[in-house]
Amino acid sequence: MERYVMRKLYLDLKEYVGLLIRMKDVELNLISELMKNCRRSDRELANCMGVSQPTVTRLRTRLEREGKIQEYAMIPNFGRLGYQILAVTFVGKQKIENEEEKSKLMEAIIRMEKEAPLATLMVANGVDLEKGRVIINLFKDYSSYIEGMRMIKSLPYMDSCKMESFLVDLNESRNSQVLSLAQTARHLTASGEAMKPES
Repeated sequence: MERYVMRKLYLDLKEYVGLLIRMKDVELNLISELMKNCRRSDRELANCMGVSQPTVTRLRTRLEREGKIQEYAMIPNFGRLGYQILAVTFVGKQKIENEEEKSKLMEAIIRMEKEAPLATLMVANGVDLEKGRVIINLFKDYSSYIEGMRMIKSLPYMDSCKMESFLVDLNESRNSQVLSLAQTARHLTASGEAMKPES
């Protein structure tokens, strides 16, 4: 009898673990499908994924609540919208000593964005011995890029000597892939690595 109970518990646990693994696969699949096309309804996504529509709705809501889905957005062809340059700018580490200096920098950034907003895709801190931040912007042409860099360099605590940009011509016909989430979506479901729980 005891052996039977242990065997039953083992099989129940194995089934539960299998269900959890399948749910992770469904989560990855849902995120991947939304990255490819976020305009589809939950019903369309369910049909594509082979699960029920309530499952998709429940998962989507949970993933939003957990912050795994931040926003729904389409990606336009920036070149056709008149942007010619994508600039990836690496900035030297800023010497900000205290909260007052940090507040002064944030106020300057907010003021700059109100007066002459830049088309900024991303600003992030990084880990490099000389560079501490990356800024990715779109510009209509080279003169607007020069003006944008002038504005960024004018921010307090900005070490303009340690700024370097890599410029991408968005209208260059030899560009093999310009800003698409489709490849990342395929990688996400192929590897399953991105959604491993944080420890």
